[in-house]
Amino acid sequence: MSQGSHYLGWDTDKLMEHFAVDPQQGLQSIEAKSRQQQVGPNQLAEGEKSSPIVLLLNQFKDFMVLVLLAATLISGLLGEYTDAIAIMAIVVLNAVLGFIQEFRAERSLSALKELSAPTARVKRDGEWVRIPAAELVPGDIVSLESGDRIPADLRMIAAENLYIEESALTGESVPVSKNASVLSGGDIPLGDRKNMAFLGTMAVRGTGTGVVVHTGMETEMGRIAHLIQTTETMQTPLQNRLEQLGKVLITVAVLLTAVVVVTGIFHGHDAYKMFLAGVSLAVAAIPEGLPAIVTIALALGVQRMIRRRAIVRKLPSVETLGCASVICSDKTGTLTQNKMSVTHVWSGGHMVAVSGSGYIPEGEFTVGGKVVTPRRDTELKRLLEIAVLCNNAALLNEEKREGLLRRKQESWRIDGDPTEGALLVAGAKGGLTADRLGAEWKRVKEFPFDSDRKMMSVLAERREGERLVLAKGAPDVLLARCTHLQQNGRIIPLTDELRREVLKTNEHLAGMALRNLGFAYREWRGALPEQEAAAERELVFVGLAGMIDPPREEVKEAIRTCRQAGIRTVMITGDHQTTAVAIAQRLGILSQGGLTLTGAELQKMDESTFLEQVNRIQVYARVSPEHKLRIVKALQQRGHVVAMTGDGVNDAPAIKASDIGIAMGITGTDVSKEASSLVLADDNFATIVSAIEEGRNIYDNIRKFISYLLASNVGEILVMFLAMLAGMPLPLVPIQILWVNLVTDGLPAMALGVDPAQEDTMKRNPRNSRESIFARGVGWKILTRGFLIGSFTLGAFWLAYSEAPDDLVRAQTIAFATLVLAQLIYVFDCRSTQSIFHRNPFTNMPLVLAVISSALLLLVVMYTPTLQPVFHTVALGFRDWALVLAAASIPTLLAGLIEILRPIGRREAAHA
Repeated sequence: MSQGSHYLGWDTDKLMEHFAVDPQQGLQSIEAKSRQQQVGPNQLAEGEKSSPIVLLLNQFKDFMVLVLLAATLISGLLGEYTDAIAIMAIVVLNAVLGFIQEFRAERSLSALKELSAPTARVKRDGEWVRIPAAELVPGDIVSLESGDRIPADLRMIAAENLYIEESALTGESVPVSKNASVLSGGDIPLGDRKNMAFLGTMAVRGTGTGVVVHTGMETEMGRIAHLIQTTETMQTPLQNRLEQLGKVLITVAVLLTAVVVVTGIFHGHDAYKMFLAGVSLAVAAIPEGLPAIVTIALALGVQRMIRRRAIVRKLPSVETLGCASVICSDKTGTLTQNKMSVTHVWSGGHMVAVSGSGYIPEGEFTVGGKVVTPRRDTELKRLLEIAVLCNNAALLNEEKREGLLRRKQESWRIDGDPTEGALLVAGAKGGLTADRLGAEWKRVKEFPFDSDRKMMSVLAERREGERLVLAKGAPDVLLARCTHLQQNGRIIPLTDELRREVLKTNEHLAGMALRNLGFAYREWRGALPEQEAAAERELVFVGLAGMIDPPREEVKEAIRTCRQAGIRTVMITGDHQTTAVAIAQRLGILSQGGLTLTGAELQKMDESTFLEQVNRIQVYARVSPEHKLRIVKALQQRGHVVAMTGDGVNDAPAIKASDIGIAMGITGTDVSKEASSLVLADDNFATIVSAIEEGRNIYDNIRKFISYLLASNVGEILVMFLAMLAGMPLPLVPIQILWVNLVTDGLPAMALGVDPAQEDTMKRNPRNSRESIFARGVGWKILTRGFLIGSFTLGAFWLAYSEAPDDLVRAQTIAFATLVLAQLIYVFDCRSTQSIFHRNPFTNMPLVLAVISSALLLLVVMYTPTLQPVFHTVALGFRDWALVLAAASIPTLLAGLIEILRPIGRREAAHA
């Protein structure tokens, strides 16, 4: 049973007895201090925090960082101080980025603490006093008013029209009515605990008094803080792959260095020269620029995602989106607009559909597809008049501007209750604005909404002297106070048959997950009524209005795209099951055979049964933060890469535990943002789909330049290794190996990082997060292309050396030029999983320019007289260049031709 739930069934006397407090006197100051010494201050603990220095030093423990440091040492030993400085800059950059990410994560609990109320009005020593909320203790009597932030978990002992905004904690889309009644039953979900007020939520209407039952970490908010503290942040698939790659590369580098050095010495080469050559190969085997290129590719992807309204907080998480197989999405504000809207009105016996989006007062009223004008429809006009006049909200246009264009979507907002705001918007759509009706009618008396009466009413007076009592409320309650019905311009007696028709219509609208209100009125003559009972009787029922927090218009298409990309969307909400199911069906989340589950049902389900069914459950309703965390972990156990979206404090633990946590930028709390890896600037689910497409492309591009770098390095290693085995002279000198690395590993690899997405990016299933970075043909491509590049380079060297054994420098220059150009041609082959002929090279102009730049750098060291002795090069003639170009292009062209012929061979074999 959840903590504090046993207080739900206690009456006031039992509460006072348990906490040893007199409700008239409150706690004595001495007693309060004694209790605070026992339970501690009413604050959320942050747990042990690492100092910034420790966080920074921890960044240098990463395996790839150690590999980089080793490469720095090697470059320094070779006298390549420029390389050493560049590598150290990369190490420091990576450390600073990691430090910033971890430091921000530490701030998530600090943001959670800010939700605590700074002060509270409490009864101490028989008087109401205002004290710091941190000094509250269990048993304190606290007074609440509209606008107060709840300072602790309270059990209400009195409430007058009290409504509390709990969306950050429970996901409930509208303020919740609170009362002091005794609740019975089992473990009641947070959203249904009507006699409790929770730390960090906000009173938006009415007044109340409650007794503190939990403080600090014992509160519901404290439980979330504990979950955040104890939830481990998942390591991204990219981090795992790069760590594995680093271990492989360092092992290969050490072994090859030893083999080449020993083999060369065995064949009579100078030991010192062989050591330098072996160390040069080690540098070649470890692509020290890889982490930097990965960081640059991610950073460029981040810039593209910002333009698509997605803000990345943690760079490695970008590619994690590419293997996301499940998106667990909050409903309110993410899949829906978080703006209550009237979608249906029943009046005069007709069902009227209301179009429009959000709080923008633009839309049409239609019956059977035909547009109707409310001001010409007697019943519809009267219903909207009641909706607007019997209303305490305000529809405001703040006229926000962005650039030269006014964005209406951002300018309209509601000041007041969201339900009443929806009614104002509906009236404005029909031309019955609050200003227009306010000029015609004057409110002279109000009987406020009461949770017991479930209705409110006002007495409005027209300039001509006409007076009307206008009432709205729960349909069944309001209908019981009505004696007549307005229909077809006439007022007729409300017979039992007509009552059943109204209730049946109300049930029909409720079945559509709409929140319904009834509307009624009566003429009033005589003095102003003193009691609501006198005014709210013998009413004329006008009709019903059904409203809902509607789905975002673009989300349905986004979910369809996700399904096409092999990504399942799961709705997880604190809202009621009926509402959740209706929205899920409308958006296409809940398919035939898909299951729905409530938090109470999940609570009773054992882990093995849940793991069996978790892949079929598509909607979770009325869930708690612990439930969300359990859902995410269960999906991860089933092998899914989980993206979790949310905006409330209640979402933060699950956001942090997920593989990719996504927070809402507009409605999201600071806690959810700090726990996330990605923030949606527009709170739009469709933006997630754009981010996933970008994430997939980023990972594809990372695989492209890993394929390019490693195949090039394999080619370099094979040239030296095979030459040593054959007892040949060194085809390349150490400075040439380092220059090849510098020329080919830099600009072309970075240009691959901005390669445009292929057409099938969102038409294939997400990759397995556990797959090797060499999977799906990349490893084979690296080995085969590397072997071909190395073999043809060595072949060109052997031909040149055989022709003129006394001119070793010329042969080495030919090998040097062949190796560089072979790699620059191969880079275009890396752009596609098929062949070099599959994609137009000019669709990536940065790559074309990078290749041209690298080729020019090659020519510089070959044809500049002052550089020729440094790089052991000579100027080549036309015949030499013919050999170089042939040997450099054949590996890639041959591989491309094989890729083209392979499907033809398969088709012929199938027909044979």
